[in-house]
Formats: sequence, structure tokens, C-alpha cells
Amino acid sequence: MRTRAYQLVAPGRGELVTAELPEPGPGQLVLRVIANGVCASDLPTWAAADGPRRLGHEPTGEVVATGPGVTIAPGTLVGGRIAPSFAEHALADLDDVVVLPDGVDPAVALPEPLGCVAEGLRRTPVPLGAHVAVVGLGFMGLVMTQLLRTTGVARLVAVDPRDDAQRAALANGADVAHDPSQLPAAAFSGEDSPARHGFDVVVEASGTQAGLDLAGRMVRPHGALSILGYHQSVREVDLRGWNWKALDVVNAHVRDRALLRASTAAALELVAAGRLDPGRLITHRFRLDQADAAFEALRSKPDGFVKAVIEMY
Repeated sequence: MRTRAYQLVAPGRGELVTAELPEPGPGQLVLRVIANGVCASDLPTWAAADGPRRLGHEPTGEVVATGPGVTIAPGTLVGGRIAPSFAEHALADLDDVVVLPDGVDPAVALPEPLGCVAEGLRRTPVPLGAHVAVVGLGFMGLVMTQLLRTTGVARLVAVDPRDDAQRAALANGADVAHDPSQLPAAAFSGEDSPARHGFDVVVEASGTQAGLDLAGRMVRPHGALSILGYHQSVREVDLRGWNWKALDVVNAHVRDRALLRASTAAALELVAAGRLDPGRLITHRFRLDQADAAFEALRSKPDGFVKAVIEMY
């Protein structure tokens, strides 16, 4: 099969090419891509590509062909961590594919990142009645905010330096939103702080050194720090402070395919039930031939930006 695909050819610049797609082998299928989220983890590659590269791993699509051993029927809507997928068609392994529940719109479903956040929440201990903070209010932080609102948290505080991100957090379930520089003293916990200062759980979703530092300072003794942010550079941590506070530190990432698939299916059930709404977080839409503009929007974050999606049709 031949298909049109986006391919990087230079830093910050790609073009549409005609690519050969192999016939699906055992346990594989081909989907006609409908929509594709633009992920911040691809941004460094896009900005500094040193040769032809294909990107994209957040697609939804319709099954159009299957290999031996695949029982998903053509015409079924699916999604998952499928790469590369900035193309009109993508080849997927069955182990990475989740079927969309009835009623879930493939144009807004974004299964892969929803699954990542759902798995992060599953691994994070959130006691009933907990006071919780989310540091970093990009797409992943706002999905986590939506998910936390469906749990038994008593107070949910959102933190980000951007005014528009703070407004988005309030619209997606946070009780209050703060600029980091304007947090009250009671948000921080240290050796000399009153026992109730800080939070039972802090989710770091910024992916930055500053966000990680801030999140660690906000967890109260015997609380949990959940690192959801994607850190692509070496970081330093205040291990003395973490140690003194006896923190539970959770690496909220997922690399196991079966875990991601299970969490993606669970997140999509929440979408189908109306308890999770990724569509309200999609703020910018682009065509496949506008992929560079989509990445530029992700890099520059114009006012109101949360998530860019590339639509194929």
C-alpha cells in the first residue's frame, strides 16, 4: 500500500512524501488515520532533526486491513500508541491497539495520551479526602485534573505560570489555580512548617526542573510525589528534603504495552461515560500538510493553547 505521510527533512521543516506501507503480517493491522495528537515529546526531534524522520504516535483511525490472527473487523474504530502515524495510513501491532467504545468520537478521543495519564493516576496513591495539587497545566496536567475531579479528593489545586493555563484548570475541575510565585505559605512543607502545610499528593506534570523543584517542596511529610512530566534532560532533586519528608515518589510513566493498553481502555470508558472530556482540551486543529504549523503552535503556545490535533480528512 502507498500512502501520504509527513516526513521531517530539516530542523523544524517537513514535507509530504509518498511512503510504502507493508502488508499487515501476523498480529498486525492497517488503519486509515482520522486524527492524530501532536505530542510534546516529539518537539525536540522536530526542532533539531538531523535527517529524514517520521513522527506521530497518538492516532485514532478505522481498520482497513488485517493480518493473520487479528479478529478486529475492518471498519472498527481504534487507537493506541502507534508509530509513525502522521500519515493517511499506519501499520499497527495488535498489542498496541484499543477499540474505541461506542459513541466515542475518534476526532477527539486521543487514546494514547489519555492512557498514559490514566496509568499515572492508577499508580499514584490518592487517599479519600486528600488535598492534591497538579503542577504544570499543559494537556497532560489538565487531563489529570479532569481525572482527579472524578476521585474522592477534598481539594484540588492547580499551579502554572500561564494565566490561560490557570483558567483552563478552573474550567476542568480545579478548585483554585495559582501562579507559582503567588502560592500561599500553607502550600509548602518543610522541617519548620506546621504539620498540615503542603499537600497529601502532588502531581508534577511540567516536565521542567523548576516544576519538579516546586512539586517536591509542596508535598507534606509522608505524602506522595507523582512525576508525570516527561523529563528529557538530566535533573537534580532535593534528595535530602525528599528523604526527610519520607515521601513516596512515583514514576508515573508507563512503558509496558499491556499496562498502557489496559489504562487506555479504561480512560476511553470514562470518555464514553461522560466523566472525561478530551475534546474540550483540543484548541488547535491542522491538516497533515500543516504539521510544521502544529509543532510551532506547540512550541510557542499562543494564548489559550492546550492541544493540537492533525486531522487527516
